[in-house]
Amino acid sequence: VQLQASGGGLVQAGDSPRLSCAVSGGTFSSYVMGWFRQAPGKERESVAAITVSGGNTYYADSVKGRFTISRDNAKNTVYLQMNSLKVEDTAVYYCAAAAGVVGEYVPNRPRRYEYWGQGTLVTVSS
Repeated sequence: VQLQASGGGLVQAGDSPRLSCAVSGGTFSSYVMGWFRQAPGKERESVAAITVSGGNTYYADSVKGRFTISRDNAKNTVYLQMNSLKVEDTAVYYCAAAAGVVGEYVPNRPRRYEYWGQGTLVTVSS
């Protein structure tokens, strides 16, 4: 399974970029998808996650109300719409896939996700 994240770059505070993550080599429609981020000197943290059906989502408190995760099972792609970016959102953003998740449970711990993309750097300038 391969995950390819894109959409990062240098943006200004207040901007609204969208990250994309295309999945190949597996059964996208069976994976819970998550976005994580890791800032310099910090541990990787969960940002958002979405169930197979898209009917349930999880957001970290730090991004709730600003970020939106969505998925298009026909395109094997998950998105992270980021609005009102702050300098503290600067990090490498990773998409990840979790297999075998039952029902509408949305895991938010990195160790539950088996497949990872390479990460895309988002740098927010003030």
